[in-house]
Amino acid sequence: MRLLFLGDVMGRAGRDAVAVHLPRLRAEWRLDFVVVNGENATNGMGLSSDHAKGLFEAGADCVTLGDHAFDQKDMLQAIGAETRILRPLNFAKAAPGRGHRVFAAPGGRKVLVAQVLGQVFMKRPFDDPFSALDPVLKAHPPGGMVQAAIIDMHCEATSEKMAIGHYCDGRVSLVVGTHTHVPTADAQILPGGTAYLTDAGMCGDYNSVIGMQKDEPLRRFITGMPKARFAPALGEATLSGVFVETDDRTGLAQSVSMIRVGGRLQEARP
Repeated sequence: MRLLFLGDVMGRAGRDAVAVHLPRLRAEWRLDFVVVNGENATNGMGLSSDHAKGLFEAGADCVTLGDHAFDQKDMLQAIGAETRILRPLNFAKAAPGRGHRVFAAPGGRKVLVAQVLGQVFMKRPFDDPFSALDPVLKAHPPGGMVQAAIIDMHCEATSEKMAIGHYCDGRVSLVVGTHTHVPTADAQILPGGTAYLTDAGMCGDYNSVIGMQKDEPLRRFITGMPKARFAPALGEATLSGVFVETDDRTGLAQSVSMIRVGGRLQEARP
């Protein structure tokens, strides 16, 4: 199976990049399934139902969220009606929506997608991501009920993302980190056959401070005092993510490539 995961969509620039590039990539790369992290797609904070619709129209099969899952209040209702949107498994027990789902893919195949939040350096004490994932993985062994499985690990610490990668090795097709908006250069296939990337980066304007216009973050770093609200940068965005090819029989990765399309970053393609 040919899988594409796109990192955090950042504001209007990121949405525009997905709308421009993803339809073409689906066709040219013959993609079977696309996951997009959309938790910053609406003004850099959360995802509205209208902007979620735009990501699906561009070619996303699933949209994951993160710690900003419900910053846009209409998502509290929208996530119940739109089952292609996933919030983190360990967000809160009373949170609406689901943290994992099995999706249909071409040829009668099935893809599991799940998301968890990390605990290290996060603003809230979220539940343990390892114990949240374990029953989901046990119920969906690779090459069994599903032909591929994708885990979105949304957290700050690279060590925690790596630990989840090794914990899931041999149990899923791909573990990919999100949240920091900075792409890492460590795409690899772990010993058990799971593709891994510490952070997919963002789909946003990299002439920025992690996707935000530079003036206010710089002011706060230099003076320690806020003056205005953060606002997403509006320059040309780079589409960032990871492309994985898997073996339908085992559900494990055969190849993995970092993706950079358009914008300021040097292009990389499978």
